[in-house]
Amino acid sequence: MYPDYNNVQQTPPPYYGGAAVERQTNAVLKRVYVRMFIGLLVSAFCALGVASSPAALSFIFGNQIVFWGIFIGMFAMAILIPARLMKMQSGTVLLLFLVYAALMGVFLSSIFVVYKMPAIVGTFFITAGTFGAMSVYGYFTKSDLSRMGSFLMMALFGLIIAMVVNIFLKSNAMGFIISIVGVLIFTGLTAWDTQNVKKLAAANLDPALADKLATMGAMNLYLDFINLFLFILRIFGGSRD
Repeated sequence: MYPDYNNVQQTPPPYYGGAAVERQTNAVLKRVYVRMFIGLLVSAFCALGVASSPAALSFIFGNQIVFWGIFIGMFAMAILIPARLMKMQSGTVLLLFLVYAALMGVFLSSIFVVYKMPAIVGTFFITAGTFGAMSVYGYFTKSDLSRMGSFLMMALFGLIIAMVVNIFLKSNAMGFIISIVGVLIFTGLTAWDTQNVKKLAAANLDPALADKLATMGAMNLYLDFINLFLFILRIFGGSRD
């Protein structure tokens, strides 16, 4: 899911002054955050639309074929988009990201059944504040976060394994620990991805390539936000029971 920006062929930023580089960086970052925001809106509307329809909820979550079809489709797209990034048109990459966001929204519609609306709204604002603070840190820090990012990616794989194991163990204590670790991992990944996006934005890339990587950067930050939201919700959200 996370492309290696360092392997993208690029030339150094233009030598003719910091103002030009700053304008270029701001232009790319604007695309990244606008697309991320649109992805979140698409997910929110799809989630609310499905949650408001008992028939839709029953069709999706009461039918194993449909449920696993959506899950496998999302998993396949998470692999396909980065793998085929260089061979696809910019518009295709953006369209696939929005389709992915729509499927994610459908998949997450169950949170409106499990959690009360005040808990969901409160968690959203906590997530937005945490995400915003770490994104600002990732943008302005002078430290190279590459080593931290590599460690966090390894920790993420470990987290996924722990989550799979806990499906069978069904341990509430282990689930709570997983949620805490998940918050820490995706808080750090937010800063790392932001720094990667900034490096991309400052590079003198071909416009078409920069546009595709901007969409990929938006997708990575989108996933950081979604996962951070879900782990915080599991900690503080309680349930309707």
